[in-house]
Amino acid sequence: MSEENDLPDSALPAGTRVKVIHDPEWEGPWRDEFFGTVDYTPEPPAPVTLSSARPGELVYWVRFDESQYDADGDGPYRTAQVWDRYLVAEQ
Repeated sequence: MSEENDLPDSALPAGTRVKVIHDPEWEGPWRDEFFGTVDYTPEPPAPVTLSSARPGELVYWVRFDESQYDADGDGPYRTAQVWDRYLVAEQ
């Protein structure tokens, strides 16, 4: 854990470029896969508190490069909270 902000050392820092991906078991949670940037402005990453979360899973605010629709067709969204299982950091 980082003493500075109580986040795990593995947490993605603000400004990290990410690809938001589909769940391998269904075509969601977003209609498309796309790119964005981790944004701590609304709030820093936080643990996912739902029972379906993996141990230690975090949710991040992500600012999308382009507006996106979720798998249900709702949107468009420019930012949203995204579980870390759906984020791949760009190298």
